[in-house]
Amino acid sequence: MKITHIRNATLIVEYRGKTFLIDPMLAEKGTYPPFPNSIRQDQNNPLVNLPISVEEIIDGVDAVIVTHLHLDHFDDAAKQALPKDIKMFVQNEEDAAVVRDAGFQNVEVLTKNTVFESIQLSKTKGEHGRGEILKRTGLVCGVVFKHKSEKTLYVAGDTVWYSAVEEEINTHKPEIIVVNGGDNQFLEGGSLVMGKEDIYQVFKAAPHAKIVSVHMEAVNHWTLSREELKRFINEKDMASRVFVPDDGEVYTF
Repeated sequence: MKITHIRNATLIVEYRGKTFLIDPMLAEKGTYPPFPNSIRQDQNNPLVNLPISVEEIIDGVDAVIVTHLHLDHFDDAAKQALPKDIKMFVQNEEDAAVVRDAGFQNVEVLTKNTVFESIQLSKTKGEHGRGEILKRTGLVCGVVFKHKSEKTLYVAGDTVWYSAVEEEINTHKPEIIVVNGGDNQFLEGGSLVMGKEDIYQVFKAAPHAKIVSVHMEAVNHWTLSREELKRFINEKDMASRVFVPDDGEVYTF
């Protein structure tokens, strides 16, 4: 498989000859106001430019996976750029209705046993924070890719570390795991996605997996930098299995 980290949570995954675009946020730098009640209120989102053009990103895409509908995972620019007949996978019927209302005609809800072009796609659980903040952040999912000729890939989505993530790892035994690791936060309520200690828990729970941390330094409420995470990775002797890509970086597994 080939994984191209675009920006924030946006990935291109080439798997078993098919190309998937995950959580497309395709706007130019500074298009949207900052997320409120968080740091960097003087910086519009996204904070950085795309590493390649929108045309290059969507060229050859066979299917799009939207783990949830927050702006930094599916934005107006993506809605405008993507062909309306492209295959769209979403987490539930509520999200499907919204995506159909945006004009997309080929929308399917992920299950634990979805199949696309011989590739098994399994929806996974996630929690976009801990405690009271979950009332604000809403439902999210991840997805596991499986095929007999490929390594198993687990894209965890916007989730913190908790028991269900460990259960997904134990169930699917992924060899590659992508986590959203920017430790994004509002001014109260704690982590919305994984921070460095969460990533360490993933590292310990999946001793044979390679881990890629994305969703970093791209929207205003991030709190964990790439540099800080890399220092932590070295301190914990995780560098052989944990990777922190720059925007536009490509990994082949």
